[in-house]
Amino acid sequence: MYTDITTLRDFYQTSLGQVARRLIRRRLREVWPSARGLTLVGIGYASPYLRPYRDEAERVFALMPASQGVGYWPAEGPGLVALTDEAELPLADLSVDRVLLIHGLEGTEQLRPMLREIWRVLAGDGRLLAVVPNRRGLWARAEWTPFGHGYPYSVSQLKQVLRDTLFVPERTAHALFIPPVRSRFALAWAPAWEQIGLRWFKTFAGVTMIEASKQLFAGVSRRAMTAESRRLILPVPGGATQVRGSR
Repeated sequence: MYTDITTLRDFYQTSLGQVARRLIRRRLREVWPSARGLTLVGIGYASPYLRPYRDEAERVFALMPASQGVGYWPAEGPGLVALTDEAELPLADLSVDRVLLIHGLEGTEQLRPMLREIWRVLAGDGRLLAVVPNRRGLWARAEWTPFGHGYPYSVSQLKQVLRDTLFVPERTAHALFIPPVRSRFALAWAPAWEQIGLRWFKTFAGVTMIEASKQLFAGVSRRAMTAESRRLILPVPGGATQVRGSR
């Protein structure tokens, strides 16, 4: 079940939430250093992480699941957020270059339909970046943060989920090695925690990130399937003649 929008918004206004956003953003920038000329969509609660890309991407907007709720974003200018059913994204086939999925995968009750919809809207060379709580990390146990709710994943579990929904895992990244505490002293040492964790303790990161591409040879768009494409074809016995209209 999704963490509601009020809880998410309130968390990111705290000191701990601001540090978490900064550390995850840093890792996102390493995976996606540029989005110039691309269409980038955030699904889940991605708005805290989209702002760095707004000045370079051709289009940036966010889609928030209906059961999670919606918050206006950005604070200035026209809204770039829409409320949607994650299993019925209001986007055309092959219309998106990048999808950032955060605060979504661990809370959805429509896991496979959501990922298949993301597969559908991604361009052939598009990329999905899924960010989820790490099952082995301390943040997955911190119920006072949004990363402590829903279903956390290990790296192998997340890769399997992606493969099962026609994605190809390409690379993995990790973030949030700082303990999920509100101590100002601990938060001040967050950069040092990240450097130590990335070198020695990746298994215990707070979040796991996996970038994935589309597996093109096996997928058929659900909306593109027609009665003709679903027709059952049976072998004709040797010597038999096909009856007119049997198709």
